[in-house]
Amino acid sequence: MTKVYRGGMSGDTAFTGGVPELYERLLVPMIFAAPARLLAQAVLAEAPQRVLETAAGTGVLTRELLAAPGLEVVATDLNPPMLAAAQARMPDGASATVRWEVADALALPFADSEFDVVACQFGAMFFPDKVRGYAEALRVLRPGGRFVFNVWDTVATNPVPGVVSDAVSAARPGESLDFIRRTPHGYADRERITAELVEAGFAEVEVGLHQAPSRTTAAEAAVAFCQGTPLRAHIEASSLDLAEATELARVAVEERWGEGPFEAPIGWLQVTARVPA
Repeated sequence: MTKVYRGGMSGDTAFTGGVPELYERLLVPMIFAAPARLLAQAVLAEAPQRVLETAAGTGVLTRELLAAPGLEVVATDLNPPMLAAAQARMPDGASATVRWEVADALALPFADSEFDVVACQFGAMFFPDKVRGYAEALRVLRPGGRFVFNVWDTVATNPVPGVVSDAVSAARPGESLDFIRRTPHGYADRERITAELVEAGFAEVEVGLHQAPSRTTAAEAAVAFCQGTPLRAHIEASSLDLAEATELARVAVEERWGEGPFEAPIGWLQVTARVPA
């Protein structure tokens, strides 16, 4: 669930206002931290020297890369508020060096063959042109380099955002409140992902399904997904009040999991694609 890119449905990429703070405080520990740790392991698997991160958001993956000695990370995002939030959260004493730059993943301001790895944490779902985005990643990678990224699986393996989405959509049918199902959880077809990477020029594509538990409460989940994601922009553009939508989501989640803290699964696809040598 990440970042701002040109194109796409209006509102799908609105990470502005209070969204970055809620995203970092609620969504990162709930659903982003565990995938970031696994993605970082894959990024660092072959001891790269230069890594480009696209759609860096508030820096959850960036922080996982900081312990790698001698690593140079260029962390980019098209959304300045998210990138500012990421910079503000970088701890002292990192082994890796990080350079920050506002950049569009579909038009990267870097020369050919500059990086050993391009990494992207939950950003590819938002690319308005997936093949173009993948081709840009390939262009800036050295021969034999790797593109390592993840995308969310469907709401079947991510039931909390599915319940939130259904509750809000049911309140205002036909008002484009299905953002969660449509965009962050709407790009989980392994064959499509592989075909689009191959079309962009990659080889040796590997796609694996991963799952982990997430922990939250009904109240936190409702605020996180209704107010800390681009669903917020769609709600605010609809006839549904943001507070009303958040309460509808809270009630729906509480009806399924109860009032107190609960555990529910998350599922995502992790992808590695290699540039031909």
